Amino acid sequence: MNKNNKNSRRERNIDMYEAILTLETVDECMRFFDDLCSVTELRAMEQRFHVAQLLSQGHIYNYILEQTGASSATISRVNRSLMYGADGYEIAFKRLAEKKQK
Repeated sequence: MNKNNKNSRRERNIDMYEAILTLETVDECMRFFDDLCSVTELRAMEQRFHVAQLLSQGHIYNYILEQTGASSATISRVNRSLMYGADGYEIAFKRLAEKKQK
């Protein structure tokens, strides 16, 4: 395998993210992700998002474990993303809060 092929496999499929942005309702989004992901993948993503919500609200690991069933490794990984990640959770949380205020 040449180096160019290896690098091209690592590129992100921007079309997928653009497709997500075209979805207009929660139902459409759920249907898209139901088609895209396995039940296990969806549950894992939903669990991580819930963990991120609880961490951002200041809850401790034991409480989060009780509420979500997430492992301490998952909680730690999400916490690292919140602290050192690309701020994706923060953007989403801010926009959700703004939407709820309207």
